[in-house]
Amino acid sequence: MTLNHIKPLGNRVLVKRSQAKVSKGGIILPDSAQEKPKQGQVMAVGPGKMDEEGNVKHMNVKVGDQVLFSSYAGTEVKTGDVQAEYLIMSEEDILGVLA
Repeated sequence: MTLNHIKPLGNRVLVKRSQAKVSKGGIILPDSAQEKPKQGQVMAVGPGKMDEEGNVKHMNVKVGDQVLFSSYAGTEVKTGDVQAEYLIMSEEDILGVLA
């Protein structure tokens, strides 16, 4: 599956998680010991959430935004790119947009 085949629905957002930083001392920690970054770049957005009257509420984030999200936000998505980690999450899981 490639990134082009993923289109979020409703108020969902596809986020590419930022890469973990390497320590200054050159110590390499295994992935299981590292805390995963809680920020990333928005790669795709859904059309928005529908309210009770059938009106679509617009999304507050757009493609390209750098966002901060909660620790356990989203569902991990596997693609052909083994270097990048993608998450699909609800817009409510996004805590803020980085300026």
